[in-house]
Amino acid sequence: MRRPKGVKTKKSVAKRFKVTATGKVMRSHAGRRHLLATKNAKRRHRLRESAEVDPSDTYRIKQNLPFSH
Repeated sequence: MRRPKGVKTKKSVAKRFKVTATGKVMRSHAGRRHLLATKNAKRRHRLRESAEVDPSDTYRIKQNLPFSH
């Protein structure tokens, strides 16, 4: 039997971004994977927090996440 055609979530985008209840798109900071011993505690602490995606990119991200907003 053939699979039904429809809108699909782009899974690579879903793993990288989260859409909040108010519609903001959040991302994690780069530089948090390895070589953390050379970065000071203040810098590592700032990298922990999620950041909001630039408004010019939110439209394209939301297009790939049809069920999140």
